[in-house]
Amino acid sequence: MTLLAVERIKLLTTRSPWWCALTALVLTSGFTALVVGNASEEFPATVATTQFAYSFGMAVIMVLATLAITTEYRFGTIRTTFQAVPNRSAALLAKTTVVAVLALVIGEIMAFASWGLSLLLQPEADLALNGTADWLNVAGVGPACALAAVVAVAVGILVRHSAGAISLVLIYFLAVESLVPIIPSIGDDIYKWMPFNVLHKFVTGDGASNAGRVADAGAPLSTSTLSPGWALVYFAVFAVGLLAIAIGTARKRDA
Repeated sequence: MTLLAVERIKLLTTRSPWWCALTALVLTSGFTALVVGNASEEFPATVATTQFAYSFGMAVIMVLATLAITTEYRFGTIRTTFQAVPNRSAALLAKTTVVAVLALVIGEIMAFASWGLSLLLQPEADLALNGTADWLNVAGVGPACALAAVVAVAVGILVRHSAGAISLVLIYFLAVESLVPIIPSIGDDIYKWMPFNVLHKFVTGDGASNAGRVADAGAPLSTSTLSPGWALVYFAVFAVGLLAIAIGTARKRDA
């Protein structure tokens, strides 16, 4: 508990988490206002469309998570941390836990803020959370952001440099996976198992909350063949596995 308290203080007494949280909220709310505010009979507002911009907020949260660890390497405070806590695994797990919890909270705030804003913009639309699919579409954003933050921390531990780690995380998240389907013959099959495509399946499901929405009115659905529950497990295993590799690497090299 002491390690968690220390990491919480270190994280929340810097400016970057607060600026990243504000940026994530502004980005998602802004894009939601554009999409839902322009809804029409042809492109109706649904629960799914209220979360159209969650991936933009997730990208900012991943930047926050990367900075949480790489700034320690940049300023050399990681050496002090490892001197105070010789068990590097415990120290890094504590930091990852704090970052993941913060990402969960930010993710839920931006998801429900987008949903609430949509209710104000389209009071006549059917935006009630009536079933599991609707709740996953909104409340599922928080857990998705938490696991994405774990991946970002792992990359930060491996790369250690802020610019390099952030570039790697964002390029992969925003570009690399989307380019996989263009690989001849096998691209689509590979893409079904790409980590963030599978995570997207957890949030959007099979489109059960998209009733009345045409395809162009919201973000594309995941092509993963897994159920939402197994999609979450799949990405969690990927995130924990990458973190384990990162911690194992950090234990073997100089701080």
